[in-house]
Amino acid sequence: MPRFLRVVLPALVILVWLVVAGAGGPVFGKISEVATNDQTSFLPASADATKVQERAAEFRQASGAPAIVVLERDGGLTRDDLATATRIAETLDQRDDVQGTSPVIPSEDGDAAEIVATLTEDADTGDAVTAIRGAVDDALPSGVAGYVTGPAGFTADLTEAFAGIDGLLLGVALAAVFVILVVVYRSPLLPFLVLGTATFALCASILVVYALAKAGVVTVNGQVQGILSILVIGAATDYALLYTARYREALREHRTGWEATRAALRGAFEPIVASGGTVIVGVLCLLLSDLNSNKALGPVAAIGIAFSLLAALTLLPALLLAFRRAAFWPLRPTFGSGGRPTTGPEATGLWARVGRLVARRSRTVWIVCTVALLAMGSGLIGLRADGVPQSDLVIGASQARDGQRVLADHFPGGSGSPAQVVGAERDLDALVDAVRSVRGVDGVVAASTDSPSGTVPVSGGAAGTGAAGADAAAGSATGTAEPTVSRGDVLLEATLADPADSAAAERTVRDLRVAVERVDPGAVVGGVTATAVDTNDTGIRDRSVIIPVVLAVILLILVLLLRSVVAPLVLVGSVVVSFAAALGVGALVFDHVFRFPGADPSVPLYAFVFLVALGVDYNIFLMTRVREESLRHGPREGVLRGLAATGGVITSAGIVLAATFAALGVIPILFLAQIAFVVAFGVLLDTVVVRSLLVPALVIDLGRRAWWPSRLSRAARHM
Repeated sequence: MPRFLRVVLPALVILVWLVVAGAGGPVFGKISEVATNDQTSFLPASADATKVQERAAEFRQASGAPAIVVLERDGGLTRDDLATATRIAETLDQRDDVQGTSPVIPSEDGDAAEIVATLTEDADTGDAVTAIRGAVDDALPSGVAGYVTGPAGFTADLTEAFAGIDGLLLGVALAAVFVILVVVYRSPLLPFLVLGTATFALCASILVVYALAKAGVVTVNGQVQGILSILVIGAATDYALLYTARYREALREHRTGWEATRAALRGAFEPIVASGGTVIVGVLCLLLSDLNSNKALGPVAAIGIAFSLLAALTLLPALLLAFRRAAFWPLRPTFGSGGRPTTGPEATGLWARVGRLVARRSRTVWIVCTVALLAMGSGLIGLRADGVPQSDLVIGASQARDGQRVLADHFPGGSGSPAQVVGAERDLDALVDAVRSVRGVDGVVAASTDSPSGTVPVSGGAAGTGAAGADAAAGSATGTAEPTVSRGDVLLEATLADPADSAAAERTVRDLRVAVERVDPGAVVGGVTATAVDTNDTGIRDRSVIIPVVLAVILLILVLLLRSVVAPLVLVGSVVVSFAAALGVGALVFDHVFRFPGADPSVPLYAFVFLVALGVDYNIFLMTRVREESLRHGPREGVLRGLAATGGVITSAGIVLAATFAALGVIPILFLAQIAFVVAFGVLLDTVVVRSLLVPALVIDLGRRAWWPSRLSRAARHM
């Protein structure tokens, strides 16, 4: 290549990335604008809760989520307290973001009162609830406690918990990675080059994801947003570490930076592309999900990994070529210095010693490692991953959760968050009777556009049967208001006796569905509780379908990459055992250390996708180098040389990735805290035990059979 192109080409690459980062940087703070944390929007169109949500506006004026104001005084509310509650209701009713408020509803025990303030359809839930809480606090008499809860309150608390996703999470992750890189490289410049590469990859990823989300192509929520940042920083840094290690080797073997860059790219290209491709294919398997929140993560994460790959193979080589040996100052690699011996009695260093240990006791090592991992995996017996109440999603303070407890103490637990039933008008009386017959239902009304409150009482079969009887019942109860009929259907609202996010309420909804379907097979049940039920059921279905597919796809990729069948089976089996161990330990820690109430069904799925895909990453780094060395020196020597050559860089990469995922723990969301622990612990386990001991020991014990049926398995006999 002409000399001037050796200067122009790297400069052009750096310039292009500067332009992309310049465009993507300002979008960092805007991606929250296109994110949604509405749980119903993540359900498939086929879910009953989705069908009810889509049709609810047909039966009443379109509105936003209800915010429930609860006032409580120990010893009972006074007359002045109730007068204050009335003034609060009048004040809230005058707000532009409130569509209407209910009258003040005192509890039977006299200790509490509630007001339901329904937000307008276009209101910003977080801002509206914050303002309502401020208005309530300003009006409270001494001795009265006030809370704003309900669906709007919980959404506001979730939004506030996710507020640190743009700044705090990224800052903690970058700081942790920077410290690790300084310790690893003992260089003041190289950490900035590596982190710059990762940050530019994140800027490009967010720019594309923001554009797609704004166009409605992908759905983004707080979880997806946080995982994208962590995944890109961690993956891009890992790929950068692998390339940097190859480049440092090449600088010792080649005189010029250009020659070293070409050699480093030749050595790093295949494992980096194979590793990144494995992760991309793995996360794209999430497209098979019925849960839209899982499905959304697939393409978003794939975009992030793609830009991580691109940055590690274009931007970082250009930056290192620009700085050459100075990038490693003060420990500059000099031409002709070579490396330390990697095998034999003269070899030194930690990984040479580990290799000799594995070689001497290969069978003992892999058996002990396997037994230890299986023992850790026994904790899976106690894993509770069938969903948690919405009130437990936020870790730490939550006014909505505190208010929900007060509400349940003095009112039917499901007040303000009714189960909704859409069924045929002709079966109205029978539907009402069926709803009332379900244990756990405290009352039932019908939606009406004629009533100021938006609902009318219904009396069921006592007033007659069929549409005529229903009309008579509604008319007699309200005078003139009747249930609204749309496309031959009516909407009933059933107040549940238990809190809407409780296990008891979920059982009630399941019983309710059975009861109304006996009357009208086309009847569907929705609402807050039904949304949680459908979300959990769909999440359990997703992990049952996607996990086997991910395993099969990754196995196929490894077979094609390593030209072998046995070695890929060993690698996939090792990461599965490692995953089970990480999740088993996680279950024990969640139950007995943190005392979490359970886990979302998607926690095992996300942990599996990340741990298996990223765990295979490190095995790809190792085994591609082992295969390269085995072709020259034979299988046994190839394992020792490959382990010695990659041990340091893979361990560093594992620590970096574990640190970045651990940073998710700074966001006070239960799901992210659990993912942070399982993935961080699993990555360390995979790096230290599986890749360093288990896999090398198995491959050495299998010998040439590990590479069957490739040419290496046959040629090894003569090596």
